[in-house]
Amino acid sequence: MSYLGKHVKIIPIEVPVSNKLKSINFFIVKKQDSLFLIDAGLNNESYWNYLQQTLCENGYTLNNLTAILLTHHHFDHVGLVHQIANKHGIPVYIHPYALPKLKLDPEFMYMSYTFFKDLYRKMDCGEFGEAQAEDRYRKQMSTRTTASDWNVHEICKPSVFGFEIIPIPGHAPDQVAFYIADEKILFIGDLLIEHMASCAIVEPELEGSRSKSLIDHQKSLKAIIALSPRLAYSGHGSVIHNPAQLAEKRLKEIESKAKAFLALIESGISTGSEIVKQEHPAKYEKQFFTVMSEVMSFLDYLEVQGEIIKEEKAGVWHYSSKHTLLKKSPSIK
Repeated sequence: MSYLGKHVKIIPIEVPVSNKLKSINFFIVKKQDSLFLIDAGLNNESYWNYLQQTLCENGYTLNNLTAILLTHHHFDHVGLVHQIANKHGIPVYIHPYALPKLKLDPEFMYMSYTFFKDLYRKMDCGEFGEAQAEDRYRKQMSTRTTASDWNVHEICKPSVFGFEIIPIPGHAPDQVAFYIADEKILFIGDLLIEHMASCAIVEPELEGSRSKSLIDHQKSLKAIIALSPRLAYSGHGSVIHNPAQLAEKRLKEIESKAKAFLALIESGISTGSEIVKQEHPAKYEKQFFTVMSEVMSFLDYLEVQGEIIKEEKAGVWHYSSKHTLLKKSPSIK
């Protein structure tokens, strides 16, 4: 449903999907005399038709677009950028961290491949993990397109076209929200989803270090609570009518889930792959990247909190509870 405010008109494009996400959303936003596309769905004919039809129904064409604003680099948010930017030369605004991912820069993508290959080895995923990293890399590079002529701008300032830029890393290290302050409306990417918790995804930073994604995710949720927007437009599902309240709920869920992972470690399960197989036995092979990322993010979180310690043995990380170790240690008299 469209939203009409004093200085803005928001036209959601909500494409239904059959999985738990319910929909993939992107948005046409008329702001004063400018027209924006926030995010760009998937790169296929169906989404292209949804976009064209919605523009036409509201009296617009692609040539009316002032710019494309991207919340983060994930494939279900940047899909149509390839067609629009190549055919129409419309400027694209993204976080600097997203640029090599959006363009599938060969050097960065190979670094990312080796990052995940090493990570999965240390998580005790063996040859299966190595094959998953290689398969992911090949699929990504097979979709590579020439983007050297794109009119791409890095978002390096606190505002663009009157939208305040709110950094909200966690789900992606390059994720930002676009805030219309006078309407208290936020385009929030995947930080918050009304009907389900968004995951913090472990990815390499530009220089190759591992992001502490869950810790970033928590900080981003707290930033939304402090901002207290009236409405938040999410990348999936329904419009969120009380974002701060939902953020509070998600923070409590993180603490509860962290305790569950800690309990698994205290029971004697010590490696990342063992934890995933215990927590998500049916998803280990089918949703490998997602569930491994979730577990890694919580292990990093528990380690930073001082709840667990990590020891590398034969190239594999083994985790143990700090409290369990203290109980086993002989008392000093």
